Amino acid sequence: MDDLTPARRVWAAVEPLHAISYFAPEATGALTATGLRGYWMGYFAGRAAPMGPVSASVVRATFLVFSPARVERALPDAWSFAPVETILAAKIEGASAALRAALPEVPERLVELMEEAAGYCRFDGRPLAAAWAEVPRPDDLHGRLWLAATVLREHRGDGHVAALTRAGLSGLEAGITHVSSGSVSRKIIQESRGWTDDEWNSTVYALSARGILTPDGALTPRGVKLREEIEDDTDRLALDPALRLENKEIDELVSLAAPLCRTLLDGGHYPTRTPVGRLPAL
Repeated sequence: MDDLTPARRVWAAVEPLHAISYFAPEATGALTATGLRGYWMGYFAGRAAPMGPVSASVVRATFLVFSPARVERALPDAWSFAPVETILAAKIEGASAALRAALPEVPERLVELMEEAAGYCRFDGRPLAAAWAEVPRPDDLHGRLWLAATVLREHRGDGHVAALTRAGLSGLEAGITHVSSGSVSRKIIQESRGWTDDEWNSTVYALSARGILTPDGALTPRGVKLREEIEDDTDRLALDPALRLENKEIDELVSLAAPLCRTLLDGGHYPTRTPVGRLPAL
């Protein structure tokens, strides 16, 4: 952890705590229980719920990396199966239940530090993080922990989307160059994002023509530089909490989060390789 930037240290501490809501049966089951049909309807509706009953095009623009077909199979139909308020409540309650099952005890000090960090976030150009930041704080520690982790995670995620679009990459191009960097497999990205082989292969060809990939799909030196710039921009855009917290508070946050994250990663609560790459092990 010592060689990571402060912004990346904070992300490494919060990502596993947030990500359980996409994999744990308590979390996915709570969304299905509202009447939503299938995993992806629950994913898109649950993650977007704080923004209200938005259209597929709004979610595609905000989330960026998913194929239009995958989003459009879920939205706007999801809002006809359950009210958005019910979906939002189920998302939070399911995530809280998942954390309680995996982590019966969480340090109140960690929750306080993460809420403090989330309170330092600015939300200019960050619609998803801004929406989650307006969600009322749950009464229980596990719910508070998950919500603070989510605000911090989506704050970074919105910044990552900005970095990708600044670099001139579409959602599919972002996924392909991510795969070409070696941090995640094509199978994981293509299946989770919903892209067809034809879409994938034609985009590899286009990226090769731009000098970002070699014909066989590897990053060129220009492509390597582009991905490094994207990651640097993402860190820079996620600096708000790290700049406002004192170094000793970041150290404390990471030290308190580390055993919880290890428990989640070692306990098989979700795969260690996810669409964001390998979950960080603190």
